[in-house]
Amino acid sequence: MTGLPVMKRILLVVLLAAAAMYVILHCNLWKTNVYLLPPTATRRKSGLENCSLDPPFESLWNGQKIYPFLCVNDFMKLALSNGNDKLELPYGIKRAESYFRLALSRLHNCGLFNEDNGVICRRCVVVGNGGVLRNKTLGEKIDSYNVVIRMNNGPVRGYEGDVGKRTTFRLFYPESIFSDPIHYDPDTTVVLLVFKPHDLKWLWNILNGHKINTNGFWKKPALKMIYKVNQIRILDPIIIRKTAHEWLQFPTKFPRKEKPKHPTTGLIAITLAFHICNEVHVAGFKYNFTDRNSSLHYYGNETMSEMIENGYHNIIAEQKFLKSLIDKQFVVSLT
Repeated sequence: MTGLPVMKRILLVVLLAAAAMYVILHCNLWKTNVYLLPPTATRRKSGLENCSLDPPFESLWNGQKIYPFLCVNDFMKLALSNGNDKLELPYGIKRAESYFRLALSRLHNCGLFNEDNGVICRRCVVVGNGGVLRNKTLGEKIDSYNVVIRMNNGPVRGYEGDVGKRTTFRLFYPESIFSDPIHYDPDTTVVLLVFKPHDLKWLWNILNGHKINTNGFWKKPALKMIYKVNQIRILDPIIIRKTAHEWLQFPTKFPRKEKPKHPTTGLIAITLAFHICNEVHVAGFKYNFTDRNSSLHYYGNETMSEMIENGYHNIIAEQKFLKSLIDKQFVVSLT
């Protein structure tokens, strides 16, 4: 009979030890973001519901307002509801679910804005990289918007007078992100556009300090990440799909001998703006197709000939669509 209390004490010690191990394990998983994101990160609010003004482009939503960034703990659930599970990359997640899960597990946040920024109705400007921005001195005006969206490696440093200083969101893919710390901005959220499984492998490897395999990219990707983990998001493929299929009317399948066409990062950025902003202006999206030697970008020496010869975009279709947005007063063009 005297052995019974001893056994109870031993059992109690074992249970307490197991509980302690459980807490330690889950704390470590929380820190490394492998288990769940903090609850605040999954509040899927675009902020549009706080504004009493109806956006002029509301009809483009077709009743579907999309939260643009993927979260590790519910991206599969959302994929089942929005059709991402039925399509392979670049506009879905089919057969790439494990890559998405791995990459998302390394991100610390999937939130949109700082909830205490006090902005009720967001005025946004999407700044393209077009040469039309040169000598327009729009920098101060661009910086006056609540949200400034840029894309790829269009620089700010050295061009502030024409393009402004602030960047809220910068859309990128591995081949187009800054790798020089001189371009680092602590107030910028960078948004990965996923076109292939290699893009997700790249993000996983670069955030874990692994060697980057450059095979499978159309040009050499960045070999280091200058942004902090909490600044990185992954765009929901449905945003790109909406741009390609609904707005540009690209076919879901191209003939075997024809290169598939994809939307430019600039037009994807405008689609993003329509889902998080109440008012959208654009700058730097006008191109001179009549002069092949005119400047392609407001920076560098590339010419329009390189854009015209690009087989992966349909710039004519995009320019027509942008003109229709401007004609309907869905957006205002600053250039």
